[in-house]
Amino acid sequence: MSKDNFSCSLCSKTWQKSGSTNCWSTDPSKSPPKPAYCPANDHTDLIEEAFELYKGDSEDARIADVATRVEGLCYESEPGSDVINARWTRVEDTIAFAKLMGYKKIGIATCIGLLDETNRLADILKAQDLTPLSICCKTGSIDKLELGIDEKYKVRPSTFEPACNPVAQALLMNNSETDMNIIVGLCVGHDMLFSKYSKAPVTTLVVKDRVTGHNPVSVLYGQNFYYKRLQSKPINLDKK
Repeated sequence: MSKDNFSCSLCSKTWQKSGSTNCWSTDPSKSPPKPAYCPANDHTDLIEEAFELYKGDSEDARIADVATRVEGLCYESEPGSDVINARWTRVEDTIAFAKLMGYKKIGIATCIGLLDETNRLADILKAQDLTPLSICCKTGSIDKLELGIDEKYKVRPSTFEPACNPVAQALLMNNSETDMNIIVGLCVGHDMLFSKYSKAPVTTLVVKDRVTGHNPVSVLYGQNFYYKRLQSKPINLDKK
């Protein structure tokens, strides 16, 4: 097997069988052995090099430190039991992270279809003594046709339809000097461009999924029945 042919997903079977894997176990001396596809077999130097970035006083180190603390705060144990319960939602995680980092101005890059949800988020951030700034994906209202897009690829052909402008969202937030930016439902690809051009660190609160109510993991849970087609035939890329 190639040393770069990583397949950590296959360890799900080991996890289901023993409740641990080689890289995560409450007792490392009893961890399952490393499988042939484990990245740690041939890339220990790279892994340790990356880990060094989390030490010291750099922004990367601060983010890693606070992220680790927030992860711990997300859970609480039951006295007299080894049971651990999750206690925070992703919204609470995000607020805790911002506060522990000392961030104040929080940018929200939102899909225009999620303005109500974004307004609710902004209200929560304000209540938590943070300063939200939101910019929608259609800012500037520039027709998709100016990108050379064929009319048939519009959602509603033969009508005016503005293009998403994620780079503008990022640049406007850069100008406003946001401390941290949150993605709320940007399209696949547009989220990449926003993250690429944002100067502030970016996290995602809502992943767009028009069919599942923005809960894409439901497709993974239903792949053996409702979404079995995804493993039996290619996606149709033609516009109906």
